[in-house]
Amino acid sequence: MAIFLNADSKVIVQGMTGSEGMKHTTRMLASGTDIVGGVNPKKAGQTVDFPEGKQVPVFGSVKEAMDATGANVSVVFVPPAFTRSAVVEAVDAGMPLLVVITEGIAVKDSAEFYNYAASTGTTRIIGPNCPGIISPGQSNAGIIPADIAGAGQIGLVSKSGTLTYQMMYELRDFGFTTAVGIGGDPVIGTTHIDCLEAFENDPETKAIVMIGEIGGDAEERAAKFIQDNVTKPVVGYVAGFTAPEGKTMGHAGAIVSGGAGTAAAKQEALEAAGVKVGKTPSETAELMREIMKSL
Repeated sequence: MAIFLNADSKVIVQGMTGSEGMKHTTRMLASGTDIVGGVNPKKAGQTVDFPEGKQVPVFGSVKEAMDATGANVSVVFVPPAFTRSAVVEAVDAGMPLLVVITEGIAVKDSAEFYNYAASTGTTRIIGPNCPGIISPGQSNAGIIPADIAGAGQIGLVSKSGTLTYQMMYELRDFGFTTAVGIGGDPVIGTTHIDCLEAFENDPETKAIVMIGEIGGDAEERAAKFIQDNVTKPVVGYVAGFTAPEGKTMGHAGAIVSGGAGTAAAKQEALEAAGVKVGKTPSETAELMREIMKSL
């Protein structure tokens, strides 16, 4: 089992023929992802050659790609200025899962395409400004390195791309059902709570790691959800314990104001919900390691 993405997922790549799209499509194919097409109106009808003799057709639109291949996942690598229209196109085509890797998208654009997708109720967006989603041994949609951890029984949801990779590596001896990098922008399509709910309902996920960061109240809301709805053990880490208050840090969403949004406040809320919180990623991994050994 896995959440949102599995071995049956048929993936297309919007922006596949660009430099980033080509690089990461090559990596996704190498990890076993079933990539069935790319989308570029200017190159429709062409076929792109990848290593190991893999050929991927290019379609003029998302709808054409879905009609021809049965694709049910799209990974978006288009530049920020064109991301809104790419997302709207995928939503209009009824794409079930849309993984938006692009960073630097205007918040106004993200808010508009998120609300548009939400109004249809047919498309789940992961991202933007995220590393994507991987169900090890099954499928990899995005830029997460596929060789840092294999399949297992831990679910991971993280705001940070690099901390996603680190946590997967630190817990590679146990492995993961699915790891989801949800992105750190102020407006994102899939939240901690969405993933926590999916992991709670996934019979093969036995424990959950949740990585947050300073700013906003997403982690506090997740803590309340865990308290009310999650029966599986959860460990957490909040990036930014050493960040100065009032300073905007790396991610656009990481803004601390007053007493809200600090790492300490988030830790307090999570621990009140029964979540064990590590002070460092390695300490967090060790907490999960102890839990997995006891299950």
